[in-house]
Amino acid sequence: MFEDSFVEQPKKPMTKFQRFLSWVFCLLAVAYIVFSVMVAGLGSVKDLGVWFSIVILFLAYRGQLTAIFSYLGQIALLGVLILIPLIYTDALPKQQLMTFLVAPPPPPPPPPPPAAAPIKVVKIASEMVNGELRTPTKIPQKVQMIKEEEAPPDLGAGGVPGGVPGGIPGGSAGGVIGGIISSTTAAVPKVATPQRVRVSTGVATGLLIKKVAPNYPPLAKQARIQGQVVLHAEISKDGTIQNLQLISGHAMLAPAAIEAVKQWRYKPYLLNGEPVAVETEVIVNFSLSGG
Repeated sequence: MFEDSFVEQPKKPMTKFQRFLSWVFCLLAVAYIVFSVMVAGLGSVKDLGVWFSIVILFLAYRGQLTAIFSYLGQIALLGVLILIPLIYTDALPKQQLMTFLVAPPPPPPPPPPPAAAPIKVVKIASEMVNGELRTPTKIPQKVQMIKEEEAPPDLGAGGVPGGVPGGIPGGSAGGVIGGIISSTTAAVPKVATPQRVRVSTGVATGLLIKKVAPNYPPLAKQARIQGQVVLHAEISKDGTIQNLQLISGHAMLAPAAIEAVKQWRYKPYLLNGEPVAVETEVIVNFSLSGG
């Protein structure tokens, strides 16, 4: 009887339901392995689920459904044991858990501020009482001698007040510098007047003496186009327009504005009493209302 236990017993044929379950486990294992390889590539080798699927595939191929259910049951049991504390947290011993949570020690207090240096007040007794000098109460240990400067020598009739000893008789008051200032007047250099300056639109408008209104282009009036045309203008010394450049404005309004501004005249702009050329900006308004 004991010898028969060491002899491999023939396997019993599987029923149709067992074969169906084996094929289902095989397909699920193969599907998981293929999905992991497609998503993670070679990194799926590190996935424990892939290795578990290989074991399930091997057992299902051999028809060992009992081992498969045993493994699945053990895994399900471990999962339940892990999930229960996570779901029902109120059942955990809070007092024991609080012993593991120790607050960090508080930071050390800042060092005390340094002690302030004592202020020593020195009282100086005044020697003046009611505007009168009083007699000192004690003799000072050190008496300072006041040395007065010697009086300047008498220069006689040939000198001047404030002169230098040994100077030339008959000199001028104030010395050499005073003589130069009194005898000659220094020439002030004349600043060169610039040939052209830039002024604002308001200043140029104040110098305008002749203004010609622009003709409103018919096509622009039909198209209901209006607005401002800004021009860069160069005004000569005699007040005539020398050069015009378009800065901004509609293309249909610009030619009429340029043609009108060319006829404008300005007063000469004086700088240091001399007329100079001027650069400025001219604004021409086109309005359908006629304003």
